[in-house]
This record gives sequence, C-alpha cells and structure tokens, in this order.
Amino acid sequence: MTAARNRADLIAVSNAEYARLRKLIDPIPEAAALPRDAEGWSIRDIIAHRTHWLGLFFSWTAGGEAGEDVQTPAPGYKWNQLTAYNEAVRAASAGSDWAQVQSDMEAAHLRLMAWIEASSDERLYTCHLYPWMNDWPLGRWAEAAGASHYRSAAKAIRKMLRDRE
Repeated sequence: MTAARNRADLIAVSNAEYARLRKLIDPIPEAAALPRDAEGWSIRDIIAHRTHWLGLFFSWTAGGEAGEDVQTPAPGYKWNQLTAYNEAVRAASAGSDWAQVQSDMEAAHLRLMAWIEASSDERLYTCHLYPWMNDWPLGRWAEAAGASHYRSAAKAIRKMLRDRE
C-alpha cells in the first residue's frame, strides 16, 4: 500500500483503517480477547501494543519539539531489539481489562486524528524536522504508528480468529 503523501490522505487512511479494526474487534467479548495464540499473544495484547506505539509516537514528537535527545524506539532499546521491547510491552499490559484496552485505543486514535488535523502538510511531510527522524517525514511516522498498525492488528486478529475455528 502506498504511503499517504498529504494531510488529507493521512486523515482518510487513518480513519479507514481504524474503522476496519473497530468493526472487527467491537463484537469480540472479553472471554475471546484473552486467549493467547502459539506465540503468546492475545487479541487484548495486540490492541494494547498498538495503543502503546501511538503513545511512543507522541513521546518522540513531544521530545523533538522540546529539543530533547529522543531515543527511538524507546530508552534502552535499539530498532534491532524490537522483539524484546514488544515482549516487555505485552507483559506490562497482561492484566489489562479488555474494555479499558479498547477505550485506551479509542482515546489514542482520537488524539492522533486531532494531531493530524491540527498539523499542516508542511509539518507532516518535511523530512528531518527532528534529529530522531530518519528519512521519513512525521506524517509517515504517524501513519506507521496509526493506520499501518491498525492494518497489521486487524490481520493478526483475523488470523487468530480463523485459527480458533
């Protein structure tokens, strides 16, 4: 899928992917959201994980705006250590209530959309605004944390549900 190249496209893809994800998870009761798959992940874990990454995006952006030394993906972790980091994120959310996880995801999505809507194309699609950024503009980072994560979550959840049948 081609990455969004402007604010309007980013809004559209973010809302569309979120709507698809919500349509999938809204009817899932807590009892079905908690069982783990062969890799040790539950539907609840997947949603909590995606919500966590939206929070990371906002921490990176806030740090960049404040002129701080932002460490991506997180302090003490390098990009080649994502498996360990994601396991730590999963473990931290292990006891979370399904309804609360869904509510947290909704709040994170609304925050993302408000941020995108308040941002200009220039802010979203100018590269190297902050030292922590690679060649991706902020809009691409927002898409990775939002729409792309929504899409991958839906794919993983559909697979989990199929595997249970």
